[in-house]
Amino acid sequence: MGLRAVVQGGRLVLDQATTLPEGTVLDLVVDDGGDALSPEERAELEASIARGLAQADRGEGRPVDEVLERLRKLRK
Repeated sequence: MGLRAVVQGGRLVLDQATTLPEGTVLDLVVDDGGDALSPEERAELEASIARGLAQADRGEGRPVDEVLERLRKLRK
């Protein structure tokens, strides 16, 4: 669930109805404006992420230390 607020007079103002219960605490982050990906690039990125997650679910991943070692060797 995404909520959008604006800063007015140094305060965050939320002008959006919500079904959150009273007293709910939210962690807010600054929206960096997104990226410059085209719709085609975004679709390609999301498909790549989905493939990677499916590989991980099948146990086809590699230990992070192995991957980092390989990357270190490539830098030399």
